[in-house]
Amino acid sequence: MDGTAMRNKFFNPVYLLISLIGIACGANFYTIQQDRQLGDDIDREIKAAPKEYPPYNNEQVRSYVQNIVNTIVRSPEVKYKGTFAYKVTMINDDRTVNAFATPGGYIYVYTGLLRFCENEAMLAGVLAHEIAHAEERHGTEHMTRDNIASTGLSIALGSNPSEVAKIAASSANLLASLANSREDELEADTKGFTYLRSTSWWPGGIKLFFQKMLDQQKRGTAFFEAWLSTHPAPEDRVANMEKLMKENQTPAPTEDNLMTSNYRSMLRSMR
Repeated sequence: MDGTAMRNKFFNPVYLLISLIGIACGANFYTIQQDRQLGDDIDREIKAAPKEYPPYNNEQVRSYVQNIVNTIVRSPEVKYKGTFAYKVTMINDDRTVNAFATPGGYIYVYTGLLRFCENEAMLAGVLAHEIAHAEERHGTEHMTRDNIASTGLSIALGSNPSEVAKIAASSANLLASLANSREDELEADTKGFTYLRSTSWWPGGIKLFFQKMLDQQKRGTAFFEAWLSTHPAPEDRVANMEKLMKENQTPAPTEDNLMTSNYRSMLRSMR
C-alpha cells in the first residue's frame, strides 16, 4: 500500500473509530521486537545521561538485585523470559524511592529503594511489579494511545523502525509517555503477586512497601508527596493485595520467606 492510500485508510472516520475503540480496550500496535528496540534505545539514552541517572557502581549489590529478578522471571507466568532483557541497572540516588521498567524488560532501581525496603520480600514485590509492567507491555500500550492522539495512526502502527527511532529520540520524553495509569499499576501489583507465588518469597511483600509508604505519609515525609504524584494511593493497593491474599489463602509471613537477614547483609555492603 502506498503512502497516500495508507493515510486515506488511517484517517477514514470508520477506521479511526474502530482503532480508538481498540485503544480503549488495551490495543498495542507495536511488535515484541519493537518493545525490545525501544528498551535498547532508552537504555543507551540513560547510560549517556549520568548526571540525570548517576550510575551506582557496586557490582555486588547489582548482582544481588539481578539474582532476585532472575528468580522471579523463572515463574511459569512470565511469558517473555528469554525474549526481553530483564537486566538490572542501579541508579545512585538515595533520595528517590523508586524503580521503573521500560519496554523490553530493562529495569532501573534507585539506591533509595534499597535503603527504604526492610527485607527481600519487600524488594521482590516491587521488582515483580516492574517485571509485570514489561510483561503486560504497558509502555507500548500507552505509546499506541498517545501516538494516535498526537501524530496519527501512521506512526502508531508503523512497522518502519525509523519511526520507532524518532519516538525514542529523547529518553526524558519517552519515559514521560510511559507513565502508568491507576489500572496498570493495580494490574502490575496483581501479576507480580502471581509471579511471586512460585518463589521462596512471601508473595505479599509489596503490601509491606505500601504500608511503609502510608507511615511516611502520616509523618509528612517529602519524598512521599513526589511518589504519590505518579502513583495510585497506597491505601487502594494495600486493599487490592489483601483481597488477593485472602482469595489465595496466603499465610502470614515468616522470617524464612521475608529473608530479612539476607537483606541486612546486602545493605551493609552498600555503606
